Amino acid sequence: MISRRHFLQAGMAASALLGPSSFGQWSALAATQALTQQQLLDFDDFGNVTLVHITDIHAQAMPIFFREPSINIGVGAVEGLPPHITGDDFLKSFGIEAGSPAAYALTSVDFTALAKTYGRMGGLDRVATVVNSIRADRDANMLLLDGGDTWQGSYVSNQTNGQDMVDIMNVLKPDAMTAHWEFTYGEDRVAEIVESLPFPLLGSNIFDKEWDEPAYEHTKFFDRGGVKIAVVGQAFPYLPIANPGWMFPSLSFGIREKVLQENVDAARAEGAELVVLLSHNGFDVDRKLAGRVTGIDVILTGHTHDALPEPVLVGQTLLLASGSNGKFVSRLDLDVQDGAVKGFKYRLIPIFSDVLEADETMAAKIAETRAPFDGELSRIVGNTKSLLYRRGNFNGTFDDLICQALLEEREADIALSPGFRWGPSLLPGQDITIEDIHNGTAMSYPAAYRSEMDGKLIKDILEDVADNLFNPDPYYQQGGDMVRVGGMGYTIDIDKPIGSRISDMTVLKTGEAVDPSQTYIVSGWASVNEATQGPAIWDVVENYLAREQTVDIAENRSVILRRS
Repeated sequence: MISRRHFLQAGMAASALLGPSSFGQWSALAATQALTQQQLLDFDDFGNVTLVHITDIHAQAMPIFFREPSINIGVGAVEGLPPHITGDDFLKSFGIEAGSPAAYALTSVDFTALAKTYGRMGGLDRVATVVNSIRADRDANMLLLDGGDTWQGSYVSNQTNGQDMVDIMNVLKPDAMTAHWEFTYGEDRVAEIVESLPFPLLGSNIFDKEWDEPAYEHTKFFDRGGVKIAVVGQAFPYLPIANPGWMFPSLSFGIREKVLQENVDAARAEGAELVVLLSHNGFDVDRKLAGRVTGIDVILTGHTHDALPEPVLVGQTLLLASGSNGKFVSRLDLDVQDGAVKGFKYRLIPIFSDVLEADETMAAKIAETRAPFDGELSRIVGNTKSLLYRRGNFNGTFDDLICQALLEEREADIALSPGFRWGPSLLPGQDITIEDIHNGTAMSYPAAYRSEMDGKLIKDILEDVADNLFNPDPYYQQGGDMVRVGGMGYTIDIDKPIGSRISDMTVLKTGEAVDPSQTYIVSGWASVNEATQGPAIWDVVENYLAREQTVDIAENRSVILRRS
């Protein structure tokens, strides 16, 4: 039975879009009129193994709004394939009715209106309700697997070096995890946490540089439903490129396709009847890898924050994409017989926080981790008249806000903000709190630099990032989105080779073309260079908001997209 039927089962009960409401009124009522907890939890057990997957939580323990992208471009062989379809095309492709709960959860179409109808999503106390419901029925058959990017992305996680999320996840009780942003706390901190965990952090591709040998456990065996299962972990392969390598100097990463094949073969030789890759490679990397590494039955993919209501089948390998920020939990039931998958049943479960009851134990733990910081978390700095969001290949209004703050507070000509995919959305009319600012900026290398760059260097930076995103070979893609630019416009042709994609660079305040030989004052943040100097980005944004009080960020039209 295909997954869309399971995801949309609840949506069919709410096919009529409820009437508009003002922000903060009636959303809980509207959501509960349209959906019930039982509909979200309903699933007819199938087979003898249940895999439950959550990934890219980014320390979002509380319910949030999170707008999915309106543009997600695929290149090369994956152009036009999921997850590289968005908006109305996504709805049509998966047979989703406009205005339904599924449309709200999975697309950006009418996001603000639907957010006011269906309310926030996520919240790890609600996730715990879903996980514990599955566990109650399938404990002897179930594995809960965490795809990483779990400990980073909030004010509390920054203040506690990830300990809040460690404590919270210990209540959820995953059986294994892998990693990416976890390592930006430093390899010593990661090692300290891993030593204390009641479950393994798996990384087939994490090696000790000096000895060129595995630095972390790569495979964990489980017996569920009478099936011997091997879970192989794959951490984000480009950590030393996308994040500061000086934070984990003794470790190397990479895709390590040959090593992965060896570990899969070894697992099969040890009697594994089901092999699961718990991956943080990114969807397109995993899609290519699935066609090259044999013996993997299921890839639970992460990193690129894609949410798909159906698995993607590559040969005999199922790829699952479970979204981000705690918005979804994936459930995959498998019938495994004689060492082979004979059938499956899947559901991407949306975590509508106004519908699902909070698990009391988890809610208490979350409250405990937040209690020392409650006053600061709720401190209001400003207000937004416009939707603030991050996701999108080229622009996000939350990032535009950050760029405006960099331009003003750092007195710069041009601002650069990294194309991170983490960070919740804020609806028009919402207050902006300290927690909201940190939800979009919390990290361990936040210095907002101010430096001189000539026009050629600025173009080279844009060209380099564009190639990391739009190289037609997925193994050269690092995920994320294009660096956001403030104070400057440009044209990009993603189909051209590196060095030729970026053109028509223009300084917006003067209308003049960017001169390759002229020097400009550039401010940015999240530099991977050690000892970068400058105020923390959250302080820059707070200072800007404190002065402006109310912001109204128009859609950014300064980037022009062309296709050859």
